[in-house]
Parts: sequence; C-alpha cells; structure tokens
Amino acid sequence: MATQKRRVFAAGGVVWRPVSSYGGVEIAMIHRPHYDDWTLPKGKRESGENLVATAIREIAEETGCLTRLGRRLTTVSYDVSAGRKVVHYWSARWLEGDFVENDEVDEMRWVDPAEAAALASYPADRKVLKEFGRLPADLHTVLIVRHAKAGRASRYRGDDRLRPLERVGRLQAEKIVDQGLAFGAEHVHSADRTRCLQTVEPLALSLNAPIVVERSLSEEAYRDDPGPALSRIRELAASDGVHIVCSQGKVIPGLVHAWTAEHGVTLPRARNRKASMWVVSMLDGVIVAADHVDSPLR
Repeated sequence: MATQKRRVFAAGGVVWRPVSSYGGVEIAMIHRPHYDDWTLPKGKRESGENLVATAIREIAEETGCLTRLGRRLTTVSYDVSAGRKVVHYWSARWLEGDFVENDEVDEMRWVDPAEAAALASYPADRKVLKEFGRLPADLHTVLIVRHAKAGRASRYRGDDRLRPLERVGRLQAEKIVDQGLAFGAEHVHSADRTRCLQTVEPLALSLNAPIVVERSLSEEAYRDDPGPALSRIRELAASDGVHIVCSQGKVIPGLVHAWTAEHGVTLPRARNRKASMWVVSMLDGVIVAADHVDSPLR
C-alpha cells in the first residue's frame, strides 16, 4: 500500500509593476545561486501562518518589495525531499522597495512577460506566468468576509444582534488585519451586527478608517429582500479604492453567487467558514475572477 507523501505548503506571487512607456507590465524574476535557477519568489509557510501572509512575507524577503495581492493565479505541486510541495500563487503588484542581495537570492531582474517565461527555469513557473497573462494585471478588488466565530446563537442569552465574538473569533479578527492589508483594503463596511462589526474593527483601527454600517447586509434584511444587498455591493464595487465588507453566513453565499452569475463567473467550491473571505476581481466594472481564502487561522 502506497504511503501518502507529506504535503509542504508554500506561497508566492508574480510580482509586477506597470511600465508607462509602452502600457505594459514588467515582472520580477529572481536568481537563486544555491540552485542556479531563475524563478518566481515563493517560500514555505511558517508555523501559525496563513498562505496569504506567507506570500507577502516571502516576496518581501526574497525581493525587498512591498506588494499588494490581487487575484489568485494557480497552485502548482512537485516532489521535494520533505514530501510533496504545494505552492499557491497570487498576482502581486509592486508598491515600493528595491532589491537587496540576501541569503537566498543574489539577483533580481525586471523583465517583460515574454522574457520572464523564457528566463524561467521550470515548467511550473511558466504555467503560473501563463495564468497571470490570461487577464490584465491591473484589476479592481472587492473583499467580502464572513464574521469571525461568535459561539452558538442557542447558547447566547439576549438579543442575538448583540452577540459578540468569542476568544477564537477575536484572534481571527486580529489576523484579518494582515489579510485585509495584503489585498489593499482601504474602506471598511459591516452588517449591523456586533459580531460583524467586531470582526473588522481591528482592521478599521489599523487603517484609521470608519466602519460604514450596511443594514441591507444582515441575514434578516437579506432574507426579506436580497435586492438592496445586491444593489449595494454593486455600488461599492463601482467606487474607488478597495472595499472590504463583513456579513453573515446566510447572506454571503447567495449574494456572491447572484453577483458573479451576472458576469458569467463560476465560483470555486468553498465552505464559507467563519472569517473566510471572497476576493472578487473586476475589470472596467465586469467581474473576471472570484477566489476564496479560508479562515486566517487555518
């Protein structure tokens, strides 16, 4: 009987920046002297770290670049001495920073997408670059997050609208800060439930931004009439900046499905766990991708 190989999880990205001279983009490729290869920045997940945080950290460590994540590109896997390595990649827009030689990388080059594919040492990297090139790089992001853990409604004595986060939920809310910042969150919105407001409160404090209360996004309002919630999410998506919206478990699946179906986008399978997040990518008002990010504590 074959033994299943241990899986080693990692994350990274296609780091890109716009080039105004010809309206295209450049991609950062790194050279690792230990392997004498040219590849995309990536690395193993550390203990207690979610893959979004891994991608941001590894990109920064290997390239010196601060980036903002966009759509999820693909996952590649291959055998390594420790087992089966599984690497998740995101599109990552360069924001600031310059390369500094480090223990793993001795050179970084900014090249156009065709040069990046030619330079890449591995077919797996070329697969990731091909997916990156399938859509324009510069997309608009909307984030929709389910509130963090708040215990069971049946055990709460009082008005359920006021049910607060439990201990694990508060930890999830703290982790959502890094996750929201990784995707460039700027504007914070929440259904009018204490557990929803508390989920995004740490992020709002980090951004020094108000939480805009969205009454149409509560379960009761959505059950009575889903139209206003759908209209509101369309309105937020048409606004400048990256908006993060916190709602409830009986709202998000139907809302995201109805909204993306208008644009012919098929959703990946997702369990919609507490504190999980949808990352919706748009181009000129049209949804072109929707990705799901699990709870930041998983």
